[in-house]
Amino acid sequence: MVISVYPLIGALILILLYTLLTLEIAHRTVVALIVAGLVMILNIFLHFTSFRELIDSIDIDTILLLMSMMIMVSVLSETGFFNYLSSKILGKYFSKPYTLVVVLTGATALISAFIDNVTTVLIISPIVIEITEKLRVDPRPLLIMIVFASNIGGTATLIGDPPNILIGSHADLGFMDFIYNVAPAIILVFLAFIIVVRFLSRDWFHDFYSKVKRVSLGEVSYIAYIDKKQAEKVILPFLSVISLFTLEDVLGYPPAVPALIGVALLFILVGRRINIEEVLHRVDWTTLVFFAAMFMTIKGIEKLGLMHEIATGILSFSGSYIVLMLMILWISAITSAFIDNIPFVMTMLPVLDEILVHLNYNATPLYWALSLGSCLGGNGTLIGASANVVVAGISERHGYPVSFSGFLKYGMTVMILSIIVSSIYLILRYG
Repeated sequence: MVISVYPLIGALILILLYTLLTLEIAHRTVVALIVAGLVMILNIFLHFTSFRELIDSIDIDTILLLMSMMIMVSVLSETGFFNYLSSKILGKYFSKPYTLVVVLTGATALISAFIDNVTTVLIISPIVIEITEKLRVDPRPLLIMIVFASNIGGTATLIGDPPNILIGSHADLGFMDFIYNVAPAIILVFLAFIIVVRFLSRDWFHDFYSKVKRVSLGEVSYIAYIDKKQAEKVILPFLSVISLFTLEDVLGYPPAVPALIGVALLFILVGRRINIEEVLHRVDWTTLVFFAAMFMTIKGIEKLGLMHEIATGILSFSGSYIVLMLMILWISAITSAFIDNIPFVMTMLPVLDEILVHLNYNATPLYWALSLGSCLGGNGTLIGASANVVVAGISERHGYPVSFSGFLKYGMTVMILSIIVSSIYLILRYG
């Protein structure tokens, strides 16, 4: 009876963590560090685990992969490559609003599959605002579409969204595993999204069509500067990393290895023109520390027995494998719409470990359900994903505030549609 108190304590700590993260009383990294310290003290006092075991729970592969990709994206962004690409698309298709949306969201989804979502929307959003302001069209619907496309595209690959990096590292799933199993679902989700977005934003499209007839190409054309020589040198290591990712399953190395090789090749090719201190300064160390603190927090809560209790509860409600898979998908989506999907996935991974102990068949599709649910669920609300909040901030600074309810009007529809498509895909392929 006494032992059952500890999972309850773990649950209260988890509720405290999510509440503080949602209310944003302090920076999420500060919150994670405080809770990690609390969990560490509690576990050591109860002799459930040691300081060394909690430190060892930090997934160095994930940290190194994120750090390496941040360095490469930072250097490539400085060349003007992404601004140039986006501006060319906008300049060519501005007179065809729906085609523009399809091309722009398609490009955003593709870029987000290989670059983190926040970086992608930071690159594209200012250009979208500039073009729509010249047309005197409200930029908010298009900005929201870009966010949706970014979150959808990021789900397709191992490196597209942090939850996938966590899942891949934890379950020993490689780059090509995600390409084979998750990317087909994302293609279907994106096609459904492109169809429904025309109906969701029909008033905006009508306004766009009426305004664009009075504007010439010269008034909206905007070609960003690009240092082509520098960009070519940076793109080569980047493409090398992507190529090495595809060979993970054959050669058997973790995802961090190709990323580190790419960074080394990058410094060899353009090292003289890079200020290493500035590059390292642009690495989002705050996020990396957040990850490290969360790894320790979740490990400590797992030691308190909470994950075992959650797994037992899920298994008791799921009558079949398909029901279990769909439960994980929908629970992940609904939860991730309201809380940060990174701590949620960190919480669910040890829960899945407990569930897998009781299964006698291939349970890998459960990880695909977790990936699809946690990543696509971020489209549900304004606070569901970091990219959503970033774009809302950019829009507000330009005089176009995005309300929670305004985002919800589009977001919940897109999220539910995405999860329905994902459900059908999972049932047909793994049911």
